[in-house]
Parts: sequence; structure tokens; C-alpha cells
Amino acid sequence: MPVPMIELRNVSRRYDEGPPALYDTSLSIAPGEAVAILGPSGSGKSTLLNLIAGLDRPSGGTVTVAGVRVDKLNEAGSARYRRDKIGMVFQFFNLLDDLTVIDNVVLPAQLSGMARVAAHRRAAELLGTLGVARHATAYPGRLSGGERQRVAVARALMNRPTLLLADEPTGALDTASGEDVKRLFRDLHADGQTIVLVTHDLALAESCATRLVRLVDGQVVTDVRTVTAGRVR
Repeated sequence: MPVPMIELRNVSRRYDEGPPALYDTSLSIAPGEAVAILGPSGSGKSTLLNLIAGLDRPSGGTVTVAGVRVDKLNEAGSARYRRDKIGMVFQFFNLLDDLTVIDNVVLPAQLSGMARVAAHRRAAELLGTLGVARHATAYPGRLSGGERQRVAVARALMNRPTLLLADEPTGALDTASGEDVKRLFRDLHADGQTIVLVTHDLALAESCATRLVRLVDGQVVTDVRTVTAGRVR
């Protein structure tokens, strides 16, 4: 059996005196899997993603990602972990409007200390692969939603992350742009990228993920493997 890329053991997260956002949740994800986390609002999906990303800490249990005990990291260690191991894609892109497309993409590499020439070469390659190279010197506000999400994915992949996390990546897109992003995630998975995505979009989950995990009231209620997602050109 391969060593899990992600392993949550008996994880709980409580924010106040109410019901916990997550309760005694265990989940193991292997390298190269594409896993969709589904569930109604308030089911614990975003909490789970934030724990994996090191943006939050569990009230109980352990979170291990790529051999790192994420729940034990201090603030500086969490920042290094996200820089070195994690790429994140958000619903509303989180691009910096006062930077050009290519400057947005190279930002993680600059923070990690990559040489400028190498960083720009890597960014240009990613923008070309993702079909938005012609927008390299444009500002994000001039791009469509689908194009901005492709730029956001390029930025997330800049430091060759071990794990790609996506939070509602098609939630702010029209239907056509959403289809483009679905194809993109299928291609990334076909290339071996480990992906965990949180979504309300069942069509996205079924087309991009090889495993569907459903949360209700902070607990895993179903964990189903699907037909392997394939590359679409």
C-alpha cells in the first residue's frame, strides 16, 4: 500500500459551544488521487480544506500531509509548508489587480527565493500550457472569469506543489468557463497531480474526481470511488 499523501485521524474542530464543524473525522488520500469533498453548507467542507492547508488547527486528532504533521506547525512553519507543498485555487481567483498576469503567477516563486529568470521562464511555460500566454502582460481585470481562473491555477502550480487544493473553483464562473476549468482539472489529474477540491457542483466532482467524499454535520457519510477521470483535449 502506498504511503498516504494526506491522512486525517480522528480530527475534530470546534469553534464555540455549538456543534463541532468536524467531529472525529478520519480520511486517507493516496498520491495521485483526485478527491472531491461534497456536502451542504455548514457540513465542514471548508473546515476540512483549511485544516489540510494549515490555515486552521484541529481541536483534536492529527493532520499529516506529505509526511508533515500539519497540526503541529507554528505560524512560520505553516507558511513554509503552504509555500513548499501546497497550491491553492479559490472561487474568486484572489489575483492582485495591480499586477500583470505574469507578475501574479511569479509571486509564489519570488517568495520562495527562485531566481528571477527561472521564475519568469516557469511562469511563461505555465501560461502557455494553460492557454493564456497571450495575456501575460495584461491585468486580471481585463480577462474573463475562466481566463482568470486559469491564471490562478498557473500561480498555484508555480512552485510545483505536492498537493493542489481547490475551493469551489467553478463557483464564480459561467457555464462555458466552468467547462474549461473542468477540462483543466482533468488534465492536471491525468498528469499525476494530487487534487482535493471542495465543491457544490456535482457535475464538476463527477467529471474531475476519482473519489467522492460526502460530509454531513462534520462527518464523512459516504466515500465512493468513481470511474477514473481521463485527459480531455
